[in-house]
Amino acid sequence: MNKPLIALLLVAGAAAGAWWFDVPRKLGWMDSERTSVLYGNVDIRQVSLGFRVSGRIASLAVDEGDVVKPGDVLATLDPVPFEQAVSAAEAELGALKANLAKLKAGSRPTEIAQARAAHAERLADLENAELAYERARQLRPNGTISQANLDEANATRSAAAARATSAREALALLEEGSRVEDIDAAAAQVRAAEAKLESARTSLADTRLLAPDAGTILSRVREVGAIAAPSDMIYVVSLNEPVWVRAYVAEPDLGRVHPGMTVEVTSDSAPDRPYKAKVGFISPVAEFTPKSVETPELRTDLVYRLRIIVDKPGPDLRQGMPVTVHLPETTEASR
Repeated sequence: MNKPLIALLLVAGAAAGAWWFDVPRKLGWMDSERTSVLYGNVDIRQVSLGFRVSGRIASLAVDEGDVVKPGDVLATLDPVPFEQAVSAAEAELGALKANLAKLKAGSRPTEIAQARAAHAERLADLENAELAYERARQLRPNGTISQANLDEANATRSAAAARATSAREALALLEEGSRVEDIDAAAAQVRAAEAKLESARTSLADTRLLAPDAGTILSRVREVGAIAAPSDMIYVVSLNEPVWVRAYVAEPDLGRVHPGMTVEVTSDSAPDRPYKAKVGFISPVAEFTPKSVETPELRTDLVYRLRIIVDKPGPDLRQGMPVTVHLPETTEASR
């Protein structure tokens, strides 16, 4: 082998050695730098807000860019139809409660006394009818009265007996009071009316659209006077918390990261002001390196997605912002 060829092989070997020792350092494969830094993007929760009931929008209290607090009234619907529904439900419930109370109380003493008097009257009528029939029966053999008169007296006696029986049964019903089944049915109607009233009150409360948490209005979709349906979006709110960082860790470094581990997050705009954060979630499913962190050398590497929760995030962290996640120097000791 000639000397030029040997020199060429030595140069190629030196270049290969330099690549081998330098590229792993740049890509974070060296044990001294492995998992010390991860890169990700800020992920902020956004909420699309709308009414649970339909109606005409009466007011919109905030606009795009406004900061809201939990419970702030963002918009209202015309409440008149819902107030009328509550009034009708209250009236219906009152009537049903009164009917239930009437059934539970039973008959009034005066009603029972009236029924007793009517029964006594019918008994008196029956007694007179029986006396008239007995006289007619005794006179018929002598021909003093006709058979028709006797039959009429007998019919009058039978009718008086039926009226006396009816009066006796009516008195017994009043003295016994309401049936248990009737009371149970009335009580069930009262419960249904109470549920209907609560539903009407809930619908009335739903005419006020409240902020679920602190945040910033991103979009105002509808305007005053528009008819809003339950599926219509009125506002889009960006919540202040929670703020997450979506990052990825390579498979060889997966054992050095665990849920609950404390890390620091910095942004390019303020690298000297780190945010305290914790690893909250590690995906159990491997995936190929996403486009947002992909390099030609890592194109086929498998990574695992991390969700890092930022403690007390400031206004500088915005949706999609690239950030750097700094892991502890000795992750094994912190486990």
